Amino acid sequence: MKNLFSIEGKTAIITGGSSGIGAMIAEAFVQNGVKTYITSRKADALEEKRKEFSSNGKCIAIQSDLSDTNGINRLFEEIGSYESKIDILINNAGTAWASSFEDFPEKGWDKVMDINLKSPFFLTQKFLPLLKKSGKEDNPSRVINIASINGITHPLMPTYSYSSSKSALIHLTRHLGADMARYNINVNAIAPGFFPSKMTSHIAKNEALSSEVIKKIPIKRMGSPEDIAGTAMYLCSRASSWVCGQTIVVDGGMIAASG
Repeated sequence: MKNLFSIEGKTAIITGGSSGIGAMIAEAFVQNGVKTYITSRKADALEEKRKEFSSNGKCIAIQSDLSDTNGINRLFEEIGSYESKIDILINNAGTAWASSFEDFPEKGWDKVMDINLKSPFFLTQKFLPLLKKSGKEDNPSRVINIASINGITHPLMPTYSYSSSKSALIHLTRHLGADMARYNINVNAIAPGFFPSKMTSHIAKNEALSSEVIKKIPIKRMGSPEDIAGTAMYLCSRASSWVCGQTIVVDGGMIAASG
């Protein structure tokens, strides 16, 4: 029981690890003894976070575009040249697109689906051999898909491809959770509510809008780094070894209050 929530000594990959929720999880992992690879398209932001996090542990930055299988293959080849196994894969990289239904463009649909849904599927497929090598019956390797409460309830915004992609990701988590368990790989998801990030910056910067959002949260605040990092650490520790194919909502009670 003493080490029930420990993740020390593991090796993790976190996509979209240079900002927002990905960076929150990456920082916690590094501080808790996880060798952490972070990926992002933007090299400058990635290197900045690598330097920041490396003062507390092992953090390696790899610039990558995961919108297609070529980028996924390149990431696998680079990490595969360093690692023979991987304990944790966090599929966090995501994007959004907002437009009226009448004007919603095909490129807005395809871009979001490629990053939010296709990428987690093919990344997990590609890294399956390294995840299988790590997984043990009493301590499986882990895949965590970062979904959203917008995949569960109406987002009240014209983000049709985003909410659809996150809903599909939640179901994909159930599907993969059942299928990957035989390899000692637990696949779960987290559906965050309102956390400080690029996607919610327009809310945080608008005092009136921020106030309206917080009114809808039973726990009257936005999420903190500890909230999302603690959930991710639980899902990667011995404590959650029998949790498989589930989506944990971390939203301060918004979904529960929505009915």
